[in-house]
Amino acid sequence: MQCPLQTDRLRLRMWTAGDYPAYAAFYDQPEVTRFVGGQKDAEDAWRHLAMQLGHWKLRGFGYYAVEKKATRDFVGCVGVWQSAAWPETELGYWVVPSAQGKGLALEAASAVLNEAKTAPEITSLVSYIDPSNGPSIRLAERLGAIEDGSIELASFGQHLVFRHF
Repeated sequence: MQCPLQTDRLRLRMWTAGDYPAYAAFYDQPEVTRFVGGQKDAEDAWRHLAMQLGHWKLRGFGYYAVEKKATRDFVGCVGVWQSAAWPETELGYWVVPSAQGKGLALEAASAVLNEAKTAPEITSLVSYIDPSNGPSIRLAERLGAIEDGSIELASFGQHLVFRHF
């Protein structure tokens, strides 16, 4: 997959050390991180950010840092992930609370989905979503995903499977 990607309002790019303060601030909020691995202290947030870069190196694709083009403000994380323990590649997304409800996750995820469809290393794409995460389910449906059963995800518990392709 290519990096960076651009949309009308957003730039999806590779992670930098400069993203760490906003990344750590996001992961310091238990109420907003419950569906993306939960709250992390500063050291765990640093390790998690480093893991984002490592995934790109190992797989050739991963999660992008998402920023507004006009202001360069960090607004979230959208991309594809293939854990060794998961059966299929996942399209995932999160945006910081101040960016929610503005269509930014849809815009970014649409760009990633279109890019993933042409990536030869991605033969199927799903979103694994906690059944109680209504906003994520609605976003997957707006992206055209179809509910396709459920799965027990390693340490994350039961998740619905939404198939993109």
